[in-house]
Amino acid sequence: MVAVFMRLALGPVTRLPGEVFMEESKGYLARVQVVEAMEQGLPWHEAAQQAGLQISQSTAYRLRQRMRQGGEQALQEGRHGHPVKLRGEIRQWLEQVCRQAPSTPSHQIQTQHAQQFSLQVSVSQINRVRAALGVSNPPQSAKKK
Repeated sequence: MVAVFMRLALGPVTRLPGEVFMEESKGYLARVQVVEAMEQGLPWHEAAQQAGLQISQSTAYRLRQRMRQGGEQALQEGRHGHPVKLRGEIRQWLEQVCRQAPSTPSHQIQTQHAQQFSLQVSVSQINRVRAALGVSNPPQSAKKK
């Protein structure tokens, strides 16, 4: 349990330019807490309740197995999709590029983005951000009319 409280006191992760890290979430800390409590002999359902998680027995034991095999890093979210990549400086850059030249095709923005930040982002994610900003690039068929 001590390790969980120490991580909370460490504060945010230092980021290098162009690097994107997912901040440690409450969910991550709760998963670590569940596994640590189970390792100390607490039944899975009590460990989950103590950590404030609603998980099944199989999930609790799967978390414990993942931590045994890969350490605490194995309990990080590992989400699919990439909205977390488009925050802070990277999102500001994308907004600026889209507003300055709204007719630039998303695949060109994707290439520029990869060169600028060494980070691959899908065209569909770029399009979602563009739509949210209201600077969508109309399809070629709509431009010809």
